[in-house]
Amino acid sequence: MIRRLLARGGPYAGFAVFALVFGLPVYWILLSVFLPPGQLLSDPPTYFTTDPTLDNIQRTAEQIPLWTYFRNSAIFAVGSSALTVALAFFAAYAFARLRFRGSNLVLLVLLLTMALPQIATTIPLFKLYNQLGLVDTKYGLILLQASLMIPLTVWLMVSFLKQIPVELEEAAHLDGTTFPQMLYLVIWPLLKPALVTLFIVNVITAWNELFYPLVFSSSTQTRTLTIGLTQLTQVTAGTASRPWDLLSTLSMFMIVPVILLVVFGQRRIIAGLTAGAGK
Repeated sequence: MIRRLLARGGPYAGFAVFALVFGLPVYWILLSVFLPPGQLLSDPPTYFTTDPTLDNIQRTAEQIPLWTYFRNSAIFAVGSSALTVALAFFAAYAFARLRFRGSNLVLLVLLLTMALPQIATTIPLFKLYNQLGLVDTKYGLILLQASLMIPLTVWLMVSFLKQIPVELEEAAHLDGTTFPQMLYLVIWPLLKPALVTLFIVNVITAWNELFYPLVFSSSTQTRTLTIGLTQLTQVTAGTASRPWDLLSTLSMFMIVPVILLVVFGQRRIIAGLTAGAGK
């Protein structure tokens, strides 16, 4: 009886612990956003509120250009992810289908570039971007982030492409389809779950990126929400306190879009991961 109860209730208990550990910080951040200033650091702590307020959002927007940063983050994350998936698709197709000497070595070297710390290439990249006029531009940030995410995306996409039988492409060629038509009619439907999954993962990665926006952007028109977090910590610089209500508000704007993206894209993510599970 005990073993049966453990077998049935064990997974639910494990999920409950997981939800508590990871959900409690998110709940506390969301609660801090809508708490009045006097209740945020009250003793004993306030776990519920019957008097929610939006003053923290207004105060955050007064300290930093909140909505501009939000728009910049969306453009930065979506643009760099779309560029990454598009370029990685053609590179991965070449590695998966074209046989040439040293292809595996080239793919390995491409993957090893991820081991280089970002700070190691900052100075040459900044000098190059300065000469090209790409410093403090949205296009420059998108290119930088795409270059950071392409190696892993290519490596993962190669494994997906190798699972697609070559005979399907050969049959399409025999039917008289051109190469672009074959990619659209044969490869795209089969690879769509993987492409969507990689796109979502890259969006989350770019959404949380701090280093490149911090170094290569210097104006409000290109800064992202992650930079806003560093700016809010400077509001009370030199004091023992921090604007936890403002930091929680900005954190909410960073967390909620990611949660919504995962919730609405979970079927695509599961389909993509399942497609890559078997070989």
